[in-house]
Amino acid sequence: MFQPLDPLLHSELRLAIISLLISAEEAEFPYIKEQTGATAGNLSVQVDKLSVAGYIEVEKTFKGKRPCTICRITPTGITAFKAYVEALKTYLNVK
Repeated sequence: MFQPLDPLLHSELRLAIISLLISAEEAEFPYIKEQTGATAGNLSVQVDKLSVAGYIEVEKTFKGKRPCTICRITPTGITAFKAYVEALKTYLNVK
């Protein structure tokens, strides 16, 4: 039987963000933008959705006089990602 896929992670860009943060634990906004090829505006919207859901936390700080946004995956985000992967396996019939 198929497990439902988390609609929040089923978005290509949100899944890419979470996938990056799973391996890196944290990343600065420009790095995520570069790796995903997203526009700053779209990335900002998707980061906000993941943050509101509690999947990531966002820290806004400064590097010198320049603003710096750091994204970190949360334990909730890790759990959601693992559940998404397990649900996906049911569609692929992978054990």
